[in-house]
Amino acid sequence: MTKKLYYESAYIREWETRITRKVEREDGAYVVMEETAFYPHGGGQPCDLGWIDTIPVLDVVLEEGEILHKVEHFPEKEEVGCRLDWGRRFDHMQHHSGQHLLSAMCLEACQAETLSFHLGEDYATIDIARSDLPQHELMMLELEVNDQIYLNRKLKSYFVSREQAAVLPLVKQPKVTEDIRIVEIEGIEYNACGGTHVSATGEIGVIKLLKVEKQKGNMRIYFKCGYRALREFNAGMEILGSLSTRFKTAKEEIPDRIAKMDEEHKQLQAELIAVKAENDAYLAGKLLADRQGSLIKHNFADKPLKDMQSLAAKLTDQADVIVLFVSGADHKVLLVRGGESELACGAFFKQHLNDYRGKGGGSDKMAQAGFANGEDAMAFYHFAAQTLSGLEGE
Repeated sequence: MTKKLYYESAYIREWETRITRKVEREDGAYVVMEETAFYPHGGGQPCDLGWIDTIPVLDVVLEEGEILHKVEHFPEKEEVGCRLDWGRRFDHMQHHSGQHLLSAMCLEACQAETLSFHLGEDYATIDIARSDLPQHELMMLELEVNDQIYLNRKLKSYFVSREQAAVLPLVKQPKVTEDIRIVEIEGIEYNACGGTHVSATGEIGVIKLLKVEKQKGNMRIYFKCGYRALREFNAGMEILGSLSTRFKTAKEEIPDRIAKMDEEHKQLQAELIAVKAENDAYLAGKLLADRQGSLIKHNFADKPLKDMQSLAAKLTDQADVIVLFVSGADHKVLLVRGGESELACGAFFKQHLNDYRGKGGGSDKMAQAGFANGEDAMAFYHFAAQTLSGLEGE
């Protein structure tokens, strides 16, 4: 049984111990030590990382009371010195203690029980038993939880028996029946928990609630604590600074400038749509006038697929024609038929696309395909034009 130093103190960063077992597995090398401060995966908290001598610890897992440390390779000696990645550990402590405090305030201020907790590399989340959480309640919750941080309430952990646990006002009764570890936030809550925590709420620093979203009938709150919250703030300030420089305006005026740009963009978009419609009408008339037979084909240098589809629809609405377009910009080929033509566009593409390394398909009336390069697209376009012209002459 490994002695778990992180239960004696979450602040142990370095220690010396002895390797008791080495395990070779398909996924790598593992060692078991007499003592460890490396916290394994569990309770929503990721494992610690660090070094055994100078060998990186890649993963830490708990199996039947033993803690196995995955390492790049086995140490050469049994007596080893260990060191935690303290930045990672303290981040986990801030977020796990922050989660306990946030969950307690959710229960008190929002009457919402916490259903789950996840601590990821980028952010942390809790799911709470609420069908909604309006913005004003979220802001109130953020103020409440940070008030408790500033009060610097003490956190302590200790083990109790099942009988002792039964008389404590626990948030939730534990599944284990012996050696029950309690994490207590002074004046706030008692919680059965095996994770690592700070010694007082002030060490959490700050809790920033980022957003909420619906999750299977409940609400998921995204948040960051401590140094992560500080980095989030700094990243936001850097973006605001860049926008302020870009728009040559104060940060407070950026929303107004963006709103003005949106209006200008909408106006330009409307004008562009009108110009495109006018150009398509002119081009449709020219293509219809210049056609020989029922096949209309054209090679566009930079017309996107959506615009080709719009033009093809205009042509087939006006006449009983077959339309074949290719775009050099995105290597797309479009085939559309109108009227009573017996051509099955989708079946034609399905029969011949593989010969030109194209991918696509469609219905009897319209098919489209994409190609890895312009040469393949043009080769298929010329093949289709020749084949369809031949069919027309039959």
